[in-house]
Amino acid sequence: MTQRIGVLGAGSWGTALANLLARAGHPVRIWAYEPEVVESVNRDRENRLYFPGCTLASELTAVSDPLQAVEGASMVVVATPSHVTRTVLRQVAHGWTGGVPLVCASKGIEMETLALMSDVARAEVPQAPFVALSGPSFAREVYEAQPTAVVAASGEGPVARQVQEAFSTDRFRVYTSGDVIGTELGGSLKNVIAIAAGILEGLGLGNNPRAALITRGLAEMTRLGTALGAEAATFAGLAGIGDLILTTCGSLSRNRSLGVALARGQTLEEHRAAHRTVAEGVNTADAASRLAQRVNVELPITSEVRAVLFEGKAPRDAIADLMTRELRPERDR
Repeated sequence: MTQRIGVLGAGSWGTALANLLARAGHPVRIWAYEPEVVESVNRDRENRLYFPGCTLASELTAVSDPLQAVEGASMVVVATPSHVTRTVLRQVAHGWTGGVPLVCASKGIEMETLALMSDVARAEVPQAPFVALSGPSFAREVYEAQPTAVVAASGEGPVARQVQEAFSTDRFRVYTSGDVIGTELGGSLKNVIAIAAGILEGLGLGNNPRAALITRGLAEMTRLGTALGAEAATFAGLAGIGDLILTTCGSLSRNRSLGVALARGQTLEEHRAAHRTVAEGVNTADAASRLAQRVNVELPITSEVRAVLFEGKAPRDAIADLMTRELRPERDR
């Protein structure tokens, strides 16, 4: 069934999802903060700022007012950077029709409040059923129609199925889940581990350390998730280990690329100055560390990544400290 869909956020991920939906026959309006993006999408069928070289579907229209994307939509996708999601939702809340699902493709934890995006949405747009969309999916490969599988998680089963049906194509498969917290945390925390994976790559380390990192990274993602009410099984699925493998091993990962740069001597400030796109793992490393302290959970890898990012700790020293931690059983008792 065709649905009119709004998309908030015209970065590479928002553009890829909007184009996917438009190709599936849905009329889509995407809001872009930058006027030049609105102009290039509508005039040239291309997002030259964030998604250059990718011709976009004719059913996709860009707008400069976020309310234009929301009003009249039967579903709204939010793909803004997590640190501005609350501000954007606050701007459009009065135009959001009750019952219209909010499909959150943003991955992060709010720095000031340590809130998940579902908490932010509940506070700013309480009339909108919430769905977390997450899983192993690089924007470029979604645009190229490479076979991809993700998860739509909601506490309301019919809403999750509505999103599943809207997004699913013969090249983009959507599974449903009832575990919103686990799906959100999987998509957020894997970015921190991806920075660590990039550090290993930048230092010229091999497969042994990468395998250890992925496995122990998954263990601490699960540890924090279950402490916050998530289901452990979610982290063994697409939103957990699936997305973790992609971002730690894939060369298209912004977070992994940041880790490589850090290991090769670039500072966080230098990297930020040279890149327009956001590496969500930076803020998440700090927010997750503080969230773990709140619930008395250890996140050793995340803590070391935070120290490298914000305290100037040498990457080799961070690895050494991880390897010489007190010996313990593999599984928590």
